[in-house]
Order: sequence, then C-alpha cells, then structure tokens
Amino acid sequence: MNTIFGQGSSAGNEEEHHWLSVSDLMAGLMMVFLLISIALMRHALEQRDRVTEVAEAYQETQVAIYQALMDEFSDDLETWQAEINADTLALTFQSPKVLFTTGSAQLRPRFEGILNDFYPRYLDVLTPFREAIDEIRIEGHTSSRWNSSVGEDEAYFRNMKLSQDRTRSVLSYLYQLPETQLQKSWVKQTIAAVGFSSSHLVLNDLGQEDHDRSRRVSFRILTNAESQIREILSEVDS
Repeated sequence: MNTIFGQGSSAGNEEEHHWLSVSDLMAGLMMVFLLISIALMRHALEQRDRVTEVAEAYQETQVAIYQALMDEFSDDLETWQAEINADTLALTFQSPKVLFTTGSAQLRPRFEGILNDFYPRYLDVLTPFREAIDEIRIEGHTSSRWNSSVGEDEAYFRNMKLSQDRTRSVLSYLYQLPETQLQKSWVKQTIAAVGFSSSHLVLNDLGQEDHDRSRRVSFRILTNAESQIREILSEVDS
C-alpha cells in the first residue's frame, strides 16, 4: 500500500509541477501581451500627437494665407467682382460678363486685364508659403443650362468640356506672362486647370440655382496637411 501511495504521491507531484510550469508560461505570455499593448498604445499616442501637430500647423497656415490674400487684394475685390473664402482659400471671380465670351472659352479683354494685375501679385503673396502648398487649382464652374435641344446629361457633359476649356485658356494665358517665365518650374509643378461643369452650383436663398453666380472661375489653394496626415497614417498600417 505504501508503495502504491508512494507512487501516487510521486505522480501527484509530477502533475503539480506540470501545472506550475503551465501557470508560469501563461503568466509570462500575459506579461508579453501587456508589454506589446503598452508599446502599441504609446505608438498610437505618438501618431495622434503628430497628427494633432499637423492639424494645428494646417490651421495656422490656413489663417496666414487667407490674411495675406486679404491684405493684398481686399481693395480690388469689389472692382474685380471677386471674393476670397477663408475655409477653402479660393479666390473666386464671380461675374460671367467679365470672364468669357458667352458659350466659349475666349477670355474677355477685361478679364485679361484683371489677370495681368492679379497673377503676379498672387505669386508673390504665395512665395513664403510654397513649402506648405500642395496644389493650386484653377477651377472652372458653369451653370446647369445649355440650350433646350439637349437633355440634362448631355448638357452636363457639354458644360464639362466648356469648363475645362475655360480653365485651360486661363492657365495658357497666365503661362505666357513674364512673371510665369521666372517661376515656370514651380508653376508647372503646382498649378492645375480643372473643370467641374455644373457639379458645384451656387444656390440662392430659396435653395434654387443662381445661374449667373454659378458661372465662375476660382483660384483655390490646397495645402499639404492632408498628404502629411496620410503619410503618418500609412506608417501605422505598415
């Protein structure tokens, strides 16, 4: 019996040692997981702080660019029938009677004169902010109207071609100016011509399309804050 009990006691000790080693292993694994979790949380907090810094810098740059544009052009906006949007940094020329010949991409002489005055000063204003600027878009917008012989979809695409042709006409005109020759490399890398057709209509107080104000050209500044944030987030994914 003693032999039997002795064997039983020995087997029990072996089982106890077995469970003790498993317990130690689980405790070790839990410590590893805890350390990994702490490291991941720290990394996530660091990424959040970096994104916050970019967002704050973006806001400061946005305000600074807007203020610089207003300081330079505020006295001209009424004469040009233009406005500057603080949120989008878009300087918009609003009068279709000033901009183009009806139904064509031909710049009117008055608009050419405005561009001659506006564009060199615009480039000078943006010079201190170049590192923060990702793109400048010359955006062309039309109303939804065409003639009554075409349907809504065909009118949209005809207006798309018209808006694209008009923005290219503006860019082509600016590209020939002496000021562009001095900064051609940056202009080619930064300025794009984009036609939006009637996809961004201007509405009146009743929520109806304002046909005249929908026909416009904007110079819109896009900063590189978004691309910086995407780069930070991609580091997390990788």
